[in-house]
Amino acid sequence: MTITDLVLIAILVSDLIFALTIVFFDTKNPADVWAWLLVLYFLPVLGFVLYIFLGQNYRKKKMFRLKQDADRAFTRLIELQKSELKASEIPATDHLSASFRRMVLMLIEDGASILTTNNQIKVYTDGSEKFADLIAAIKAARDHVHLEYYIWRDDVLSHEMRDVLTQRARAGVKVKLLCDGLGCARLPRHFFDELKNAGGQVAFFFPSLLRFLNLRSNFRNHRKIAVIDGKIGFVGGFNIGDEYLGKVRKWGYWRDAAVRIAGSAVLLCQLRFFFDWNYAVKEQHLEERHLDYEHRYFPDVTTPAGASVQIVSGGPDTYWNPIKESYLKMINSATDTIYLQTPYFIPDDSVRDALRIAALSGLDVRIMIPNRPDHPFVYWAGLSFLGQLLDSGIRAYTYDNGFLHAKTIVVDEVAASVGSANWDLRSFGLNFETNAVIYDTSVARWLKEAFVKDMSVCTELTPERYANRSVIIKLKESISRLFSGLL
Repeated sequence: MTITDLVLIAILVSDLIFALTIVFFDTKNPADVWAWLLVLYFLPVLGFVLYIFLGQNYRKKKMFRLKQDADRAFTRLIELQKSELKASEIPATDHLSASFRRMVLMLIEDGASILTTNNQIKVYTDGSEKFADLIAAIKAARDHVHLEYYIWRDDVLSHEMRDVLTQRARAGVKVKLLCDGLGCARLPRHFFDELKNAGGQVAFFFPSLLRFLNLRSNFRNHRKIAVIDGKIGFVGGFNIGDEYLGKVRKWGYWRDAAVRIAGSAVLLCQLRFFFDWNYAVKEQHLEERHLDYEHRYFPDVTTPAGASVQIVSGGPDTYWNPIKESYLKMINSATDTIYLQTPYFIPDDSVRDALRIAALSGLDVRIMIPNRPDHPFVYWAGLSFLGQLLDSGIRAYTYDNGFLHAKTIVVDEVAASVGSANWDLRSFGLNFETNAVIYDTSVARWLKEAFVKDMSVCTELTPERYANRSVIIKLKESISRLFSGLL
């Protein structure tokens, strides 16, 4: 028996073990279970590789039990608000009608998302303005800077960010940076040494044991959060890299979305950072870096009444799917318009049905995606799902002016969501995500106007255009859709 034969036998035995694990230990959607079993049966070698990188959900409960316990440490705050708050007790305003007051309660119950009502919001759709403000806020920091990002590149912007953080650390500011082990896997080994030598601290979420090889493609920390002195917070879709400034020729202009928050919602961003940081350092046995809940990190907030905001987080450590359910509730609460943007559109049945029903009910539903793929399988699968919705009256657009990376939804010019979560299965359950759900007429109108402005550089995907797509595109869609449950 040759070595090749032994390798194939080992792969087949492993596939059998994987199949048994999927059936008896995973709690996947039945459609996902069948997708994995078909891949393992018909494409055993490819199935083996895919499961190594994209499967392994059977360890989820064990992996995140510690994280759940830590996150629950402050749930007494949430329980207090839940016990005191009823829909009838939330003031009815233009942006908190009866239906959205119900949404507030759902997110408190479902996602432990406290409602804050004294926030000043600035919206960004351009990376140059966003990073200029973020760097200015870091330079002005007096006590601490907490950053949590999925991707850090090794380029001009990332070097500038690192150097600014290093300067503040030398000045005595407490700097902590949480990176994802996969998203930052290509950084040079000593990239943050100068920052660390200046007193800054860097931790990695699920770091790789082998350089450039990380077998955990699931359970990534996809959040993008910045907190400065507990007073200023940033949440959105921008990572740290030149492409987010539109300076990478391959992508051209980069259209994204983020918000700057001043107000009590910043403390909820801070709390989210605390949970993730303390879990990461404990996993890496760096307990000396554990963050304590000192008043310096949660200062008294004196901003006047403003936008109402809930910071909504979800991931494999949550029993429900608060991110997805916030999207569903916004769709179901709409009475006039639903405008959403996403780079990746792989919704499950519940989301597709909600959008279709809204359109059939006479609502103006519009969806915008990029016109080019950065992940081809995801792009072509998304295009097929979008094409299925056109007959219901949904209007769809492909963004032609570079790359669309924004993850937003705006409803009825009164409520909106901006954050890191895409409209796909990965963001709905496999990755850690954070969105800011904003109940404010001025913010919602601003985002709607930005969507309408983007339409001028889009091509509408009409039913006729979609029906006339080439055979090659139809083939790409069919193959990609087959694997969509695994992406």
